[in-house]
Order: sequence, then structure tokens, then C-alpha cells
Amino acid sequence: MAHDQDDPRRAAALAMHRFGLGPKRNSIAEIASDPRGALLAEIERPGIGCINNPDLLSASAAARAGFEARSERRAQTIVAQRAQKETERLAAEGSAEMQASAQTGISDDLARKAAAAKAADAALADQGVTERERQNFFKEVKARLDAAFDADIGFAERLVWFWSNHFCVSTFTVYNMAGGYEREAIRPHILGRFADMLLAAEGHSAMLIYLDNSISMGANSVAGINQTRGLDENLAREILELHTLGVRSGYNQDDVISFANVLTGWTVIPQVGNPVNGTEFVFNPRMHEPGSKRVLGKFYPDSGLEQGRAVLADLARHPATATHVATKLARYFSADDPPPPLVERLAKTFRDTEGDLKEMAKTLVVSEECWSPAREKLKRPCEWVVSMARATGIRSNTERFTQGQAAMGEPVWRPTAPQGYADNEGAWIDGMGLRLDVANSVAERVADRVEPREFLDTALGPLASPETRQAVARAESGPQALALAFMAPEFQRR
Repeated sequence: MAHDQDDPRRAAALAMHRFGLGPKRNSIAEIASDPRGALLAEIERPGIGCINNPDLLSASAAARAGFEARSERRAQTIVAQRAQKETERLAAEGSAEMQASAQTGISDDLARKAAAAKAADAALADQGVTERERQNFFKEVKARLDAAFDADIGFAERLVWFWSNHFCVSTFTVYNMAGGYEREAIRPHILGRFADMLLAAEGHSAMLIYLDNSISMGANSVAGINQTRGLDENLAREILELHTLGVRSGYNQDDVISFANVLTGWTVIPQVGNPVNGTEFVFNPRMHEPGSKRVLGKFYPDSGLEQGRAVLADLARHPATATHVATKLARYFSADDPPPPLVERLAKTFRDTEGDLKEMAKTLVVSEECWSPAREKLKRPCEWVVSMARATGIRSNTERFTQGQAAMGEPVWRPTAPQGYADNEGAWIDGMGLRLDVANSVAERVADRVEPREFLDTALGPLASPETRQAVARAESGPQALALAFMAPEFQRR
């Protein structure tokens, strides 16, 4: 086994880990002749990154289905409670005949439904979601995992994961919408224009609900006056601080308030009374604060929905946005402290191309800083588990995968704050003990189907150090050897 720097497979293996989701069987050899060309070819494929599965509901349709399921469950519980009270009343009256009648037929059926509803509530107590919502969530997770497992390299999927985390929502608030949001607002735009993704994300019903803009009303709007409800600044603040300009980039609290007023009226159709279009985006002029507004020194006339679109378009082309996005991309694909020349090169590409994200992806591929042999980036839990599955050829059970991700601190689509999951080693290094538990568990399940040395050849090839190969060879058992391979420093990092 060659380990010298001239091994043509070394750059291929590096590309699979740093830009992709880890090698599959023979994939290192398949791209060894031209790793950069393989990466560039992947992002040129039509429709790359998109999921076209007719079995998946749109985010709004999923929200409506969940609403209906919760309504049905509440109705069943109420009817069962009424039947139980009637049974108790009859029992209190001492009428054995009437009591027996009340406890048979429909009352028995309702009692069974009440018990089933109670059991379902207990099983889903973390959010009170229904089984219908739960199954929809797992379908979305499986579609995401299938896209990751099936990808030749996974560069496009890594871009999906990056942008989905940049414009994150949380299942804590929009449990049944997060998967649809990613498919609708993120995937179609990962290689398009930043301005288009920005508009798609901020105008998506999942984002409007997650950051409370769906209930935001201008103080002088018709709805605001009639309902005495006020402005919510969350969406405006996060757009400026997290999604576009970044912190300490020149905006102030007055800009936040003014921008929040611009975004009033960006809401969703109520589910109650609208089973066909509930939860879809709508601009409601009755909630919109009237008048022109000044944001970052520029006045925007009151043009309703277009007022918000105009501000977003200007934010998308702002130089601070170029720097903020470039810094995050460089950090994600190179190092926790990204090289300043790489950041500036990416920012220049963003500015010169008006936010063409495919050109930024190409800039990453051709930048020497991204090919440094020093592998400093610790894989996040999801990246690590998916790379294990790809290298072993054994796909994760969807429910077990989601449980493992939650245990390791990266539950699927559920960051604890709008800034998404952290992208630095300090946020994840303390979880290595939990990774060892996962490694041991996976190793026990797959040891009869995966040979440890073959796994090293597939997963790391020339990147596997002599020390790692020796430790795996000396392991006392197959499962122990695999667990050591899964936990190898070379496999933990990209």
C-alpha cells in the first residue's frame, strides 16, 4: 500500500472527504485521474442537488396534513372523554343495566380510541406530534439520506447541507415542514443566484413561521390597529445578522426596526377554514405597515410586497454579504480559521458574478488552500455517520439514524438557535465519547458483512496512516477493528 505524497489516489481521497461525503467502494480510483475535474463535473449535472420524489408532500401540504391529524386526534379524545363521563354518571346513579349498555358498543370503541390517543401522545410527548406527522418527517429524512448515499462524490449535497444550515429552520417550531422547506427553498438554488435563494428562503412559510414574521403587524396597519398587536423583529434581525451582512457590518437597531416594518404582511394563509391552501405564503396588505421606509440609508417606497423584495435584492448584492458568505464557505470547506486569501477570492467571485453560487463552488475547487494536505476540519456527526454508511455500503435505518444524531448533538433540522449548527471543532470535540459509543454499536451490527482492512482501503486509501492500519490489524475482534477504523483520526476529519 503506497503512502507517498505522489500517490495519485491521495488527492482523490482528499477530495472525497473534503468536498464530498466520503468514498464508496472504488470511488477513489474512479476519480484519481482528475479529482478536480470530477468535482466540477458533478456540479454541472442538470438538476444536481434536487429531490424529485412525488411521494413527498410540499411543506405547506405537510403542515395541513399535520393540522388535520391533530384536529382529528383532539376530536377523538374529546368524544372519548364525553363517553367516559357518561359512563361515570350512569355508574353513580346505580343503574347496572344502563351502565352495562354504556360500556358496550360505541362506548367501548370510543374508549379504545381514547386509549390509543393517550398512547400516541405519550410516544410523541416531545412535541405532541401525531403519528402521521412523524411518518412524514421520516420520509423526508430518508429522502435526504438517500440523496447523500447515492451521490457519486457528494459535493452538491455538502452544498445543500451548508446552505440549509445557513438559512436554517427548526423542527421544534415547524416539525412537519423542515424537509419540504429544504427541498423547495434551498436545493433548487445551491448552484444558482444567492439573491434567488435569499428570496426563496425568507419568503417560505416555514421561515415566516419559525421566525415569527407570520404574526408580525405594522402598528399603523389596518390589522395592527384593529387587533392591537405589534411588530416582530426576529426575521429582519436574523436576515441582517445571519443570512446577509453579518454582525458588525454597519446596520443598527433603526435598520432592524425599519426592515421589520418592510416585512410586515409577509405571512401565511391560516389553516383554520382553508384546508386547501392553509400555511401557504401570502402577502396580506392589511398587516403591512404603510409608507416608505429607510433601510441602510436608502429609502424604499411603499410598494407592498415589492418593497420587501427590493430590500432583499439590495442586501444580496451588498459587499458585506459577499464577505460574510465567503467567510462561511471558506470555513466549511477549508479550516476553522479560513485563509484570508481564500476568503477574499471567494468574496471577489461573489461580487464579480452578482452572487453566482456555482462560480463560488468552482472557486473553491480551484483554490489551492482547499487542497492542503493538513486535514484540520472535524466532521460534524451527520457527515461522519454518512461517510461510515457510504464506505461500508450499509445504509442506516432512518429512525436509528435520527436517534443517533440527536444523541450526538446534531438532531436533523433542529438547531437550537437561528444561527444553525456551529462549524468549528470546539463545538463538537467534546462529543467524541458519544461517537465511540456509536462506532461500537455500528461495528457490532455490520462486522459480519464488512472486513476492516477493506473498509480502510475504501474509506481512506492512501490517507490511512501506518499507525491506524497497525491498530486495526492488531484488534482482538472484527467489531473492535471496525470501531477503531471508524474512530481513526483520518476518518474523523476532512
